[in-house]
Amino acid sequence: MTERHHGGLDGRLDAEFFVPGNSSFTEFVAAHRPELLHRDDQFLPAGVRPDPNQFPHGTTVLALTYRDGVLLAGDRRATMGNLIAQRDLEKVIPADDHTAVAFAGSVGMALDMVKLFQVELTHFEKVEGAPMSLRAKANRLSGMIRQNLGQAMQGLAVVPLLAGYEPTGSESGNGSGNGSGGRRGRIFGYDVTGGTYEKFGFHAEGSGSPYARGALKKLYREDMSRRDAALAALQALYDAADDDSATGGPDIGRRIFPIVSLITEDGFERLPDQETEDLSHEMVAARRSRPDGPVALP
Repeated sequence: MTERHHGGLDGRLDAEFFVPGNSSFTEFVAAHRPELLHRDDQFLPAGVRPDPNQFPHGTTVLALTYRDGVLLAGDRRATMGNLIAQRDLEKVIPADDHTAVAFAGSVGMALDMVKLFQVELTHFEKVEGAPMSLRAKANRLSGMIRQNLGQAMQGLAVVPLLAGYEPTGSESGNGSGNGSGGRRGRIFGYDVTGGTYEKFGFHAEGSGSPYARGALKKLYREDMSRRDAALAALQALYDAADDDSATGGPDIGRRIFPIVSLITEDGFERLPDQETEDLSHEMVAARRSRPDGPVALP
């Protein structure tokens, strides 16, 4: 590292840190150290078209609102074409205390995007003295997806799900909600151009998402308990794995199970591994007598 990275030898910050600007960390870096942000010409040499099957891709993730907040879940498989690249990938990552991102698509690009998004939220809160609203977080992530459009058009797309808990007194949306007085979980989906869409009740992304959404259509209830919501998410991922070869189901032998995380008024919480394992065993046992899973709830 050179002196320029840290300021003078006396430990003082460089002049750019004292220039008035906005609260976006990405825009600050782009203005003063643009070489630290990847560009299409840095990642993909001119004339080179990558084969997406040579890079690990994450598959199915989902989110659903329930009585106490919002739940996110994802299978653990990453694929490279017809190969399994990783069996224990974690696709659900907290962004701050009340927000998390689940991703499908190019794993390397997604992990970098989520790390930068985490820094964006922290930087904003330090500069402004208050956290972003959930809608502002959704819009900020949209801009990051749009910056990746060049790679997305060549097969290296990232399609995240953003979910968070909206505290009392925050902006309200047009959704049905799942609590009182404005307290609720909210879900935002995206397309590869950065288009942002609020989803109500549940949503899924990735290659197995049509099957996961189909399962949630018959299982979802707005007032589900934590246990019922987790079990519905596991059932939906199981159905996705049943029809989509890129989605991984529960790996009983290796004890690898989906990631299930919750965001409530108390913040982000990953469901304990033992609880996820117990629910997975319960689900698999029930499917021995009903392989296609539970019927629609009354």
